[in-house]
Amino acid sequence: METKKTSNKLIITGVITALAASLCCITPVLALIAGVSGATSTFSWLEPARPYFIGATILVLGFAWYQKLKPRKVNEADCDCEEDEKPSFWQSKKFLGIVTVFAVLMLAFPYYSGIFFPDNSSTTTIIVQESDISEASLTVEGMTCTGCEHSVNHALTSTEGVIEASSSYETGIATVKFDKSKVTMEELVDAIEKETGYKVTDQKINQEH
Repeated sequence: METKKTSNKLIITGVITALAASLCCITPVLALIAGVSGATSTFSWLEPARPYFIGATILVLGFAWYQKLKPRKVNEADCDCEEDEKPSFWQSKKFLGIVTVFAVLMLAFPYYSGIFFPDNSSTTTIIVQESDISEASLTVEGMTCTGCEHSVNHALTSTEGVIEASSSYETGIATVKFDKSKVTMEELVDAIEKETGYKVTDQKINQEH
């Protein structure tokens, strides 16, 4: 009975740590789906602890599997005869396997989160006078993963006048090419801050055409 309780606690802990490890990257997707502006950066403060959450998830689920697969001693086998008669699904290897797969998907979420963001690139040819094309670099504070990058890119490419945009959470820089006759730098900054909740701390024009 005690083994069952321990197993339950390990599984619950594994799920919680896996969710915590990917929460800062899941939030941008949930904010997009729910249409909630400014919610993207809500859990970005958790990112520094992500490696610890990942390690905890691996240790907890690894120990849960060890508990499930380790050979039982003779006296344990004699005491567990009642459990062997009708094992619960929640105590089964199948359920632990489902939880493990879920945890792996959560931990890997930053690497495939981009599939949830719509592709705003258009195949329609847009005619822009060369003299109206500008490229700017915006320093965005708060990006912590690829999910954050996709969120910033989506906010920019959804803005009228933006030709293309790319961002990097590693450098904290978003680069955007835009038609300055249709959109201003202030509007680009506003789009990022309102849609994602991240703060733009610096901006500069890279080149004039």
